[in-house]
Amino acid sequence: MDPIEALDEISFWLERSLAPTFKVQAFRKAADAVRKLPADDLARLVASGRITTLKGVGSRSAEVITQALEDRVPDYLAGLREKGAEALAPGGETIKAALRGDLHSHSNWSDGGSPVEAMVSAAQTLGREYLALTDHSPNLTIANGLSVERLEQQLGIVDGINSARNGFRLLKGIEVDILEDGTLDQTPDMLDKLDVVVASVHSKLRADKKTMTARMLGGISDPHTNVLGHCTGRLVQGSRGTRPQSEFDAPKVFRECADWGVAVEINSRPERQDPPDDLIKLALDAGCLFSIDSDAHAPGQLDFLQYGAQRAEALGVPTERIVTTWPLARLQEWLSLKK
Repeated sequence: MDPIEALDEISFWLERSLAPTFKVQAFRKAADAVRKLPADDLARLVASGRITTLKGVGSRSAEVITQALEDRVPDYLAGLREKGAEALAPGGETIKAALRGDLHSHSNWSDGGSPVEAMVSAAQTLGREYLALTDHSPNLTIANGLSVERLEQQLGIVDGINSARNGFRLLKGIEVDILEDGTLDQTPDMLDKLDVVVASVHSKLRADKKTMTARMLGGISDPHTNVLGHCTGRLVQGSRGTRPQSEFDAPKVFRECADWGVAVEINSRPERQDPPDDLIKLALDAGCLFSIDSDAHAPGQLDFLQYGAQRAEALGVPTERIVTTWPLARLQEWLSLKK
């Protein structure tokens, strides 16, 4: 087995299970170190028992590399594959099978942990037909949000990837902050160049109901907005602790989403589970479209769509109202209505 493929696959399974970042990065760094080394040099280091002298290779990754070079599946990877054979979430099979893409993901251009190419490769491995690259906007400095200039550079990367990959489409996108005055945190000219705009609130989440409602309505009514991201901002578990949901006039917000053709995101991250069940039901009654998204910050997290599919199916969301089940051509037609 190829050692680099083994190390990358281990990282994928660890990311999928939300393993600690340091553990994932240990295997990512080992893969990068091996990638830079000629095959003959790698074989000599392994044969001499000096593979751990290679910077970035620890005892566990050395074991993986050694076993892979013996042309077998490393023991550590075999164990992860066995665990990974189980579904992340029970149920939701019909919607899960219908999902074709994902409109919310992050790369190492902002606060994700992997290059764009690695995110694309994982999406293809999972059978996705399209993925939107939606790194953060400038105001979110803590997440290394992209300036106009950096986003322009990223669009060139996207063009290069699309020219080289048949049968898969990487959509140009952004997760743009809805600022306190309800405007979007990127220039209109820049937003015009994108395929997908996910608009989210990331700050002042404890604002009063009236203030938050007005702010969200401003973002929804912007003609560039396609998806309302993780609408309550809540956290229900995980390493970041918990955070209560923000307060806003949900019936009014969802009516506006329906009127403006903005899909309500069902954010599949297990620590978010956003919107809560009662708000998904309100959005359903309001006639909203939905976008089941991973909000992945690493390749393995792209498989989080299983969680969103489970919740959507349990709550009776019709498959035809989930835009991420649509074929690319139909999705692009819907997106173009905002252009």
